[in-house]
Amino acid sequence: MKKKLFFLMMMTVLFASCGEYNKILKSTDLELKYSYAKKYFNAKQYNKSATLLEELYTVFKGTAYAEESLYLLAQSYYGQKDYQTASQYFEVYYNTYTRGEFTELARFYSGYGLYLDSPDVRLDQAQTYRAIEQLQLYMEYYPQSERAVEAQHIMFELQEKLALKELKAVELYANLGTYMGNNYLSSVIIAQNALKNYPYSQYREEFMFYLIRSKYELALVSVEEKLQGRYRDVVDEYYTYMNEFPEGKYVKQVQRFYEYANKRITDTY
Repeated sequence: MKKKLFFLMMMTVLFASCGEYNKILKSTDLELKYSYAKKYFNAKQYNKSATLLEELYTVFKGTAYAEESLYLLAQSYYGQKDYQTASQYFEVYYNTYTRGEFTELARFYSGYGLYLDSPDVRLDQAQTYRAIEQLQLYMEYYPQSERAVEAQHIMFELQEKLALKELKAVELYANLGTYMGNNYLSSVIIAQNALKNYPYSQYREEFMFYLIRSKYELALVSVEEKLQGRYRDVVDEYYTYMNEFPEGKYVKQVQRFYEYANKRITDTY
C-alpha cells in the first residue's frame, strides 16, 4: 500500500512538472521563461534549460541577459554531456565577450569538454586535436590561472593518446611486413615522425625499437644497390638506441640486429 501511494505521489509530481514546463514553453513572457531556464539549470534539468535558452539567447542579444544566457546555454549542453555542442557555444561566448564575466571559464570548458569526449585511440582523433588546440589557447590567455596546470596535464595526456595511436600504426606496418607491398618503409616514416612530434613520450623507446627493427627488415628485402646504405642505417640506429636506453627492454633484440648488419657491412671489404 505504501509503495503504491509513493508511486502515485511521484506520478502526480511528474505530471505537474510536465504541465508547468509545457506552459513555460508556450509563454510569451521572456523574463518568466528566463527565470525558469535558470531554475531548471540550478535543478540540473539541463535538457529543459537548454531548450528554453536556445530560444532566449538569440532574442536577448543586445540586452542585459544576453551574456549570461549564452553562457548558461553552453553549460546546459555541458551538463547533458553533449560536449561538442557545449564547446561550440563556449567558443561563441568567448569570441563574443572577449572580456566577459565568464570568458576564462568558457575558454577552459571549451577544451575540457572535448577532452572528456576524446574518442578511443583506435578511432579518428580530430576531436583530440581540437581539445589540445582549445586548451593551448586557454594557457596562452591565462598562463597564471589556477587551471593552467590542470590544462597542461590534460594536454600531456592527450598527446600521449596521439602518440599511442601512432605507435599502433607503427606496430601494424612492422607486423604486416611485405604483405601487399613494403610496409616496413611506412613503419619507419611514422616512427621517425612520432619521435619528432612526441619527443618526451613514454613510448619513445618503443618507437626507437620499431624504427631499428623496421630498418633491419627493410635492409633484408633491399635490392643490392641499397643494401649497404640500409645496413649502415641499422648500425646508426643501434648506437642511437643504446646511447639513450643502455639498459632498455629491447637491448638483446637490437644487439642482434646490429651484429648482423655490422657483419654484412664488414664482409663487403
